[in-house]
Amino acid sequence: MPHVNPKASYDSAPPQRVAFIGLGVMGWPMAAHLVLAGHTVTVYNRTAAKAQALVQAMAERGIDRVRAAATPRAAAEGASFVMACVGNDDDLRSVVLGPDGALAGMGPDTVFADHTTASAEVARELYAIARERGCYFVDAPVSGGQAGAENGQLTIMCGGDEAPFARVQPVMAAYARAVTRLGDSGAGQLAKMVNQICIAGLVQGLSEAIAFGQRAGLDMKRVLDVLGQGAAQSWQMDHRGKTMVEDRFDFGFAVDWMRKDLDLVLREARHNGARLPVTALVDQFYADVQAMGGGRWDTSSLIRRLR
Repeated sequence: MPHVNPKASYDSAPPQRVAFIGLGVMGWPMAAHLVLAGHTVTVYNRTAAKAQALVQAMAERGIDRVRAAATPRAAAEGASFVMACVGNDDDLRSVVLGPDGALAGMGPDTVFADHTTASAEVARELYAIARERGCYFVDAPVSGGQAGAENGQLTIMCGGDEAPFARVQPVMAAYARAVTRLGDSGAGQLAKMVNQICIAGLVQGLSEAIAFGQRAGLDMKRVLDVLGQGAAQSWQMDHRGKTMVEDRFDFGFAVDWMRKDLDLVLREARHNGARLPVTALVDQFYADVQAMGGGRWDTSSLIRRLR
């Protein structure tokens, strides 16, 4: 199971009743940080054992402010805020809509904050449905990966109305270092697409640089130490460069997930007319990695194509 590294201090909202839906490698530590910040949390996961395991993990710390629910609707009942972190558009609709969906259990003025990396289209769709029912929907995808979730240091990009964002922002601060509203519904998802475009190009460039340096006979760990102090420095270089040199990829953000995200990017680009030749090429390079059996490898495994 994922773990959580408690923050030194939680500068977040006064205690609230919160529901959290989806306890994967990101959702588990995010929900745990909410509990550790003093909130009363009801969790739901499609695999119920994961929800029960989180309840047990908190009980072992002497904390009884978390319980498991059998459906998203049951988790949302009585909550002021509902968070979700699931896989894709269809997963999101399945936990929000329908008789057992979260919206069916949400009272008036409840805020739903969605941390799934999904399409801007589904964000706007669910925003409209929530408003029809007197609730609010904020798209709030995250950046920072599993380590960011475990350490409570995620960056959250949000879209939606200002008033509900202002209410949910301090609650999300339990697992974030930055929570920013970037515009109306869908703006958070579009910003996350910009993030993934940047990462795709950076990782490919870093892969080519390391492969080139190794072919040239350089001590690439030492080279990366030097370059990390200059204009080429990046998060990817600092956190993935040396593991790329070591050919280690059994951690981090999976290639399968990156291809899902890049599909969202390229579909949106076809809609808005943006030209993304490098992103489209890197997406196909990730398809090559999948064909090599690397669907669960970290995205830095792009370098495997060059070896």
